Amino acid sequence: MSSLPLITTAERRHRLGRRHRLAPSARATNVPQVADAVIGLHATDAATVFLSARARLSEGGPVAIEQALYEDVSLVRLLSMRNTLFVVSTELAPYVDSSTARGIAAKERRSFLKHLAEDGQGLDATWLAGAENAALDALDAHGPFTGSQLSAAVPVLRQKITINRGQKYEAETGVATRVIRLLAADGRIRRDRPRGSWTSSQYRWVHTEPWPAMSPAEARAEIARRWLHSYGPATEADLKWWTGWTLTDARKALAAVGPDEVRLDDGTTALVGPGDTGPEPAPEPWAALLPALDPSAMGWANRGFHLDPAHRPALFDYAGNIGPTVWWNGEIVGGWAQRADGEIVHRLLGDPGRAAERAIAAEAARLAAWVGEARITPRMRTPLERELVAR
Repeated sequence: MSSLPLITTAERRHRLGRRHRLAPSARATNVPQVADAVIGLHATDAATVFLSARARLSEGGPVAIEQALYEDVSLVRLLSMRNTLFVVSTELAPYVDSSTARGIAAKERRSFLKHLAEDGQGLDATWLAGAENAALDALDAHGPFTGSQLSAAVPVLRQKITINRGQKYEAETGVATRVIRLLAADGRIRRDRPRGSWTSSQYRWVHTEPWPAMSPAEARAEIARRWLHSYGPATEADLKWWTGWTLTDARKALAAVGPDEVRLDDGTTALVGPGDTGPEPAPEPWAALLPALDPSAMGWANRGFHLDPAHRPALFDYAGNIGPTVWWNGEIVGGWAQRADGEIVHRLLGDPGRAAERAIAAEAARLAAWVGEARITPRMRTPLERELVAR
């Protein structure tokens, strides 16, 4: 028998409940603590940030999360892991920026400059720098602007180009969205309070300073160390998938951390942080209703320890994105949705028992009270979510 320490499926679920701050006794007192517990909150859908934070906070409504994002600026959005928008704490942001976001920004810039060159209007890097500076000057002069307001104020941003010229998918498009995306990816502007409620993605933009540069290797090692604490036991393949790094970069980051190897119930091995092999006591029983793309459902390429493969068809969309989920003691046991009248409804995909049913119903009521008059339709529409809404 292997001499490696054993971490059971039950212990992995205990870790998830505590380290992801989902068990009531582990809930956070502020929003940066929530973001750091899971490294970052998925932010493709504006509502996901708020609903992921809500499930992990001991108290506080949407206003507390808005304050962290737009007044204290203790949280920021970065285009980072897997070329996806995440909300991370400002303490962690320089590491995410250097490890991941700067590489994405450079790739985005190369791609856009290629489109400009192919368009044949003589637009180049000098033209792009002028457009970016004009956008920043407008923000300095007028304050926060939405993308459409910025485009209206800066004539150069109304420039049109043709992409895929001469091909089947040839199309004319404006440059404003791409210029704004580049400025955001470079950390020269950030998303400010949106127009509308906390569920809106129509952000205003403000001028800001880029994050301080650091060694990408050092930054990746720090991300890997934190990720192992939050998501370990996990594998090299899990880290590569979660970050979007190359396999070489993932391996080098893990080597810099020096993780310990452990056995899992199925006979395979996985990695944890150095010395993090001890038993994980069970937290109190807990239920959670988590939004689409919540980090606890997205932290591993292989999610078999908390998700029955038979449930995947109901809970995932056609592109492989997970929708709203119901959890009981570290396992996904169903899905939920909000109907047009505001009612929160859920369906269990098995029989977790009476205690689970009562706890899940209580958590659904807590979610409904927190959401109030807001209406949430996830961008990632899954079969189960659609069915629940339609009934």
